[in-house]
Amino acid sequence: MARIRSSSSSSKFRYCNPSYYLKRPKRLALLLILFVSASSFVWDRQTLVREHEFEVSKLNDEVRRLQNMLEEFTNRVPANVPIEMQRREKVKEAMIHAWSAYEKYAWGNDELLPQTQSGENSFGGLGATIIDSLDTLLIMGLDEQFQKAREWVANTLDFNKTYDASVFETTIRVVGGLLSTYDLSGDNIFLEKARDIADRLLPAWDTPSGIPYNIIDLAHGNAHNPGWTGGDSILADSGTEQLEFIALSQRTGDPKYQEKVEKAIVALNKTFPADGLVPIYVNPNDGTAYGTITFGAMVYCSFYEYLLKAWIQGNKTSSVKPYRDMWETSMKGLVSLIRRSSPSSFAYICEKTRETLTDKMDELACFAPGMLALGSSGYGKVEAKKILSLAEELAWTCYNFYQSTHTKLSGENYLFNPGRDMSVGTTWNILRPETVESLFYLWRLTGNVTYQEWGWNIFQAFEKNCRIESGYVGLTDVNLALKDNKMQTFFLAETLKYLYLLFSPPTVIPLDEWVFNTEAHPLRIVNRNDNIAGSERQHKPTVGLQGRKTGRFGGN
Repeated sequence: MARIRSSSSSSKFRYCNPSYYLKRPKRLALLLILFVSASSFVWDRQTLVREHEFEVSKLNDEVRRLQNMLEEFTNRVPANVPIEMQRREKVKEAMIHAWSAYEKYAWGNDELLPQTQSGENSFGGLGATIIDSLDTLLIMGLDEQFQKAREWVANTLDFNKTYDASVFETTIRVVGGLLSTYDLSGDNIFLEKARDIADRLLPAWDTPSGIPYNIIDLAHGNAHNPGWTGGDSILADSGTEQLEFIALSQRTGDPKYQEKVEKAIVALNKTFPADGLVPIYVNPNDGTAYGTITFGAMVYCSFYEYLLKAWIQGNKTSSVKPYRDMWETSMKGLVSLIRRSSPSSFAYICEKTRETLTDKMDELACFAPGMLALGSSGYGKVEAKKILSLAEELAWTCYNFYQSTHTKLSGENYLFNPGRDMSVGTTWNILRPETVESLFYLWRLTGNVTYQEWGWNIFQAFEKNCRIESGYVGLTDVNLALKDNKMQTFFLAETLKYLYLLFSPPTVIPLDEWVFNTEAHPLRIVNRNDNIAGSERQHKPTVGLQGRKTGRFGGN
């Protein structure tokens, strides 16, 4: 039995014995064919898997490459586009970023608080950022954003508020913003709203001298001055409403607005000093003035600026020549305040108290180079050259306010000491526009591209230090780059607008057809007609739509 089992077991494993196949060549050949076929099948499957994985990897790389290209295309104009257009598009993108953040986190509020992603009503809940930004959106060709803002103005904006409003701030931001948008669009809703708020401000001028009170309750018309002034008015707050109210009379045919604001200038002219330098405090009863003389805080780019611009707004006719005469007198006074630092000879504008000069200049005073350049053409050839040269010197100083700090952003004011040139005094930066405003005017009036380069450097510093995911913020310290929590309305109304125009052709809001108010709202220049009641109330929009990349162009 044992032999039988052994034989049976051996027969089962004979196919595993090589000698079995050596004796049978055909079966050996068949086995080899089967082995090769199976190996090829397995190898092919592995190769296909590896090739598939490789193709998938290539496709993923291509997707990532296309995503990067799309992002770069979104954020950067192609390299063959002129540098001015590239820079203009960058500024436009900054406006979109600022506006989108406001729209997302603070819509309807006066200002955005970017770090806390919330809104704040610092102007009584008038939607100040919306109104201040309207004409910027139009000029940049941001139609979708403008239409949403327009609907808010038409359906939500309400001035009937028990709120003590600043006559100055409400005039330059709200009246100016609405009138500018009316001039650019021809949409009557903006003129109607401008008239509504102006009527609420008018009782502020009901004083013995015609010098307005600086604060007024919008709902009840109760006007007064802030307690800290001792009952007096502030020069800037009293002499910076002429452009807006004269324009409103021209557009509506109602002379009352022009009459109110020009009465204030008549009162100031009665006590106008020989050097044209008016102190900051003005008595609303008799028009007398006292205090420090400065081109910075509480006067800065308003009273003196509006003397010049009222002359331009009136088309430089004889009826507005008294404005020009007052301005030229004041510019002689300004020249008397000029000193130069050592060792670099930076020109700067001192402050004056009685007969004492203080070697301090605010960044706010950096509107002066642009004002001087704009007014230089009204002089004779020799004097015009001197005034323009001074404007260029002061612009160099203001640019160095920026270049002298760690962030390349200006502090609020600067001190000048012998042998040390300048040093930053108050260290904050709240996104102010005055320096880029002057660079815009100097570039427009001289054609010198250096001013474009300086403006671009300032813009890049804002982008590097002030841009965050939820908007733009100022700095509490320009050397330490410490951020605050507010996006000022004038950053959208002025700073970004002037930067955009700095890189736009001169045909965009041409200076012979438009005059900017002190909040950078352009108002159309029309022939002055002191018989206001006969003026034309309606007009067509004077800005035509061009390509999206260039925004809207003025002129015919």
